[in-house]
Amino acid sequence: MIKIHHPLRVGLFGIGLDTYWPQFAGLKTRLERYLGVVAERLQRPGVEVVNLGLIDSPPKALEAGHQFRAADVDLIFLHVTTYALSSTVLPVVQRAKVPVIVLNLQPAAAIDYANFNRMGDRTAMTGEWLAYCAACPVPEIANVFNRAGVKFHQITGMLHDDPVCWNEVDAWIEAARVANVMFHNRLGLMGHYYGGMLDIYSDTTLQCATFGGHMEMVEVDELAALRREVSAEAIRDRVAEFRHLFDVQPDCALEELDRAARTSLALDRLVAEHDLGSLAYYYMGTGNADNEDAISSIILGNSLLTARGIPVAGEYEVKNAQAMKIMDSFGVGGSFTEYYAMDFAADVVLMGHDGPGHIAIAQGKTKVRPLKVYHGKVGRGLSVEMSVKHGPVTLLSVVETGTGKLKLLVAEGESVAGPILEIGNTNSRYRFSIGARKFVNDWNQHGPAHHCAVGVGHIAHKIEKLGLLLGLEIARVG
Repeated sequence: MIKIHHPLRVGLFGIGLDTYWPQFAGLKTRLERYLGVVAERLQRPGVEVVNLGLIDSPPKALEAGHQFRAADVDLIFLHVTTYALSSTVLPVVQRAKVPVIVLNLQPAAAIDYANFNRMGDRTAMTGEWLAYCAACPVPEIANVFNRAGVKFHQITGMLHDDPVCWNEVDAWIEAARVANVMFHNRLGLMGHYYGGMLDIYSDTTLQCATFGGHMEMVEVDELAALRREVSAEAIRDRVAEFRHLFDVQPDCALEELDRAARTSLALDRLVAEHDLGSLAYYYMGTGNADNEDAISSIILGNSLLTARGIPVAGEYEVKNAQAMKIMDSFGVGGSFTEYYAMDFAADVVLMGHDGPGHIAIAQGKTKVRPLKVYHGKVGRGLSVEMSVKHGPVTLLSVVETGTGKLKLLVAEGESVAGPILEIGNTNSRYRFSIGARKFVNDWNQHGPAHHCAVGVGHIAHKIEKLGLLLGLEIARVG
């Protein structure tokens, strides 16, 4: 399989008015220096910045649009340095056809009025004023963008010493990077839906139309065949890795560890051969011993995959595989979870799930326990028990609405210490600022499937930006 790396490409251009340059000595050089500061702030690993410099006339704007389109930029930052005609802006973004972030950045908090008024030379004074004139053309640009149907967002602030402004810039870049990841992601679909879970049934065409990406149908039979090719030496090494990464409980039989290791190694090959970035699965394998053996020993291997950035969603929950991939791409994890119960005494919601967990965001080492039965599923074997790290968390659900659209449902809360159910499943206690009762009611009101993804940290503002870039409705609870 041919693997092609697609980095995030961010376009940047500044605007000015060519009529000014002969009138005000040094103004163009000064504004270009400001643009250089922005270009430097946008630089970061994994991001290519396509900087077209200062665009100051309609012909240059038309050419810039062609350049951005040829460069395949994902997002454009428009640095408004001074007054400029909207005709020097519209052709750039019309041709590029990507979202635009308007940077309305002043070089300092305020003009030094006293020194300004002592300059004496009114031409020089006007040139100085124009260097602070970023806010002037923004209403004109916004008007034209709205009338032309151009999606844009604004950041207003200062070029220097303004962390609020630059944190916003960082969040937009992160959201664009995640959108880029999703567009190029290959989601494996293995097995079939859990029969009767009507809420998780999903329009996969809608998923591709919204996020991009590819959905690869993967056969359980292929996994079973790959298991037969795993060597005894490789199994021993993977069991040793299990013991290093997990807190393997004493009652876990070596036979079960070997079985899980064999499946884990086969999964790694399956994922590599299909170049998968995520996976949704469910299968029973009844009547086929090899398939049942593979599926009933899959939990540890799927937990390892999830921890290394290839999230695995059980019960063939495609929407939640997407939510988990979004969360993991933001670098906060993305563990498969659902409501368990309410603790009204502590005002918390108990949430978790059977099957794999995101062990990289666990509170302490994830336990491995043997289960004599997988409740509601076929087989028996090893399972993982973990809580999400104590501290701030974000929940995300990709919701398929009754009108045939997708929306993002997000909430922020806290993972808190306290007793959990030691039943060999993931299990956490979550507290929300609006209280457990109101959270549950408000969350359910949006009609999500019963699964969602949980990650560490509060990143709702980044998810909201992702939704804006993708043209999705965003609902926030709490």
